[in-house]
Amino acid sequence: MPFNLKKVLKALLFSSSQPLATRDIQAAFERFHRQASPAPAPEAPAGGAAAVEVADALAEPPDSPDLYEEVPPFVSASQIRETMDEISAELAAAADGLVLVEGASGYRLATEPRFARWIRILREEPPPVKLSQSSLETLAVVAYRQPATRAEIESVRGVSADAGLAKLLERELIAIVGRAELPGRPIQYGTTPRFLEFVGIKSIDELPASDVLSSRQIDAWLKGGTAGHTPNDADMGLDENELALGAPADAPQAAPETAAS
Repeated sequence: MPFNLKKVLKALLFSSSQPLATRDIQAAFERFHRQASPAPAPEAPAGGAAAVEVADALAEPPDSPDLYEEVPPFVSASQIRETMDEISAELAAAADGLVLVEGASGYRLATEPRFARWIRILREEPPPVKLSQSSLETLAVVAYRQPATRAEIESVRGVSADAGLAKLLERELIAIVGRAELPGRPIQYGTTPRFLEFVGIKSIDELPASDVLSSRQIDAWLKGGTAGHTPNDADMGLDENELALGAPADAPQAAPETAAS
């Protein structure tokens, strides 16, 4: 019976409490072959109970040729990815509540979002608190502009970023990544691996393209904008004659935001 990579990967996924990276799987195969040579068995002491304990310790795994025979010396990243794709498709077809998630740190098994309430009940956890609109806007600027300083974020949004930055730092969605080579050496912020998990991507390169928040456009605003200027519809690439969705034609415009929540 040929070696069954899919069964082994399923077992590794179920047994791992952390995301399983491709290199972790390859390292497991290397260790398997290093341990393939049987070590000399220790002498079994006389005595009934002690002899049974030694026999249990030396017991071989069950006869499973599809798991322990003809194990390849190396499993390539493409083989692992193809097999993980098959496992993911099987879980999706079964619709039993488990999904295979590939994140920045590797593969992991997770429950479907529709079971979130049951998981919170089991763990006695409160419902998750959503990010405010201002925090989401601050997070978007950091994600597309990073590394970004507080002054750059405020120049784009036109309001204070202190509260939003504090919330994002507290939730570990952003982190301090350095200091800019500018007068005063202002702190620079960037996204974290937790942010990648939050939005469901493996790297920043997978963020959708944005004509509004691209680094090129933000740089142009920062270099060409005047102090205190708040980006308007024209700056954002919108038609000035168009109103916000859902706003009546004669509705007064809302006062500009003065502080981030």
